[in-house]
Amino acid sequence: MSLDPPTYIVMLQNNIRARPISWEGAVRAKTITDADLQKIKSIDKVRKDLRKKTIESDVDSFVALLLGGSGSPSIFEAAAKRQDIIQYMLVLTGDLIDDIPSLTSALAQHPEPFKPFLPLLKASPNVEETIPLLTSSVLSRILSHALIQPSKSTSQTKEALAQIYTYLSSLSKSSDAGLQDIAVQEYSAVLRTKESRHVFWKQREETLDPLFRILRAASGVDKDTGSSQLWSGASSIRSTNEGGVGLQLLYHVLLVVWQLSFEGELVGDGLQDEHDITILYTHLLRLSPKEKTTRLLLSTLLNLLTANRQTLLPAAVLARLPSLLATMKTRHLTDPDAIEDLGSLNELLDDYTKTQTTFDEYAAEVRTGHLRWSPPHRNPTFWSENARKILDENKGELPRQLADIMSKPWDNDKQVLAIACNDVACLVKEVPEKRYQLEKLGLKGRVMELMQETDESVRWESLRAVGEWLRYSFESKQLPTR
Repeated sequence: MSLDPPTYIVMLQNNIRARPISWEGAVRAKTITDADLQKIKSIDKVRKDLRKKTIESDVDSFVALLLGGSGSPSIFEAAAKRQDIIQYMLVLTGDLIDDIPSLTSALAQHPEPFKPFLPLLKASPNVEETIPLLTSSVLSRILSHALIQPSKSTSQTKEALAQIYTYLSSLSKSSDAGLQDIAVQEYSAVLRTKESRHVFWKQREETLDPLFRILRAASGVDKDTGSSQLWSGASSIRSTNEGGVGLQLLYHVLLVVWQLSFEGELVGDGLQDEHDITILYTHLLRLSPKEKTTRLLLSTLLNLLTANRQTLLPAAVLARLPSLLATMKTRHLTDPDAIEDLGSLNELLDDYTKTQTTFDEYAAEVRTGHLRWSPPHRNPTFWSENARKILDENKGELPRQLADIMSKPWDNDKQVLAIACNDVACLVKEVPEKRYQLEKLGLKGRVMELMQETDESVRWESLRAVGEWLRYSFESKQLPTR
């Protein structure tokens, strides 16, 4: 998929093309050879058709100029001390890669196609430093072609991927949207194969985390409140004019995550655990400003849910994705891929929800680690029929999960604590002889602590839970089993 080059890079390249270079002085200083100069002059500042004809008549010699060969260093190694020449040749190399496919293919097949560029990719405290920016642009394009060469050394490719990912992550962490867009577009250029996606995922703390910060900013979620705002629905897409994320940057970030989603089995659970992707993408889908972003959101969800049915389908139901998809049928989408993915997602979720019991829905919600006032919590019939099963299922997995949920402060979503106290109260009421099981998990002590909470709903629900314990305070600790 071809994207327009980032404006920031285009302006930088145009500026460098206009600068005069003292090539003869470089020859006199023995920085470059006269043969190098003649090759450069034969393709610099000439018509594109003439340049292409010149290179195609002697591809190997131009590959040697740029990458080195037969004992001769590349132009980038020979002119290492001349920053102006390095910058100019990086821009020229980028032009050649864009215009001459035969040269690009030959560069990718070189025994060491990345060697001259990796030393130039040094991260700098100044993310706007010219040479690393230009180098990453060239290197990402060479990598994009080299990745699909079956004979290419895996170790070389992995090293180059690791280094360019680390550099690009420094751009994606910048507050400058132009630099962020450079990083995201170059990520996209190399995420063409399983290998490149696996390396990207392995480095996800530096590669992926900044991209999800951009997505959360686009959805109107504050960094401090995390997914709590998403569960409440109190956020919206923020445009560039309001200090949010530009549409093009949003699209490019979604494109990268979509490419990654083709490794759904590898990344699905991690994306859910670390970024709450089902609720985030459901929210972004609800507010999607353009059909092209809608298409990527639908396709990514379909890839991930298909590969992780057991874990992500329950989370998608809790995020109210099925009801959103039903509403989207009225949007009159025109993109055939988006229409097909919408239908496939609807079918996938319909098949899942038809087989789910109320207990399954409750268990899935608890396993997400985030509670909301879904119907089971306030349903007396649900608790009378399922309380014992909740305590016994999978050796007490659900009470342990409740204890984990209640151990957190939930400063930005206190209703989670109120709901958890409600559930504890219902469990003690329905199965009093098992209350010791909850006490061993620290739940009695925690609900007593929460009686001092500033939030009124938390105080009320914790008081109710403590009341259920006190109801049996004058009876023996272990009642006969029902």
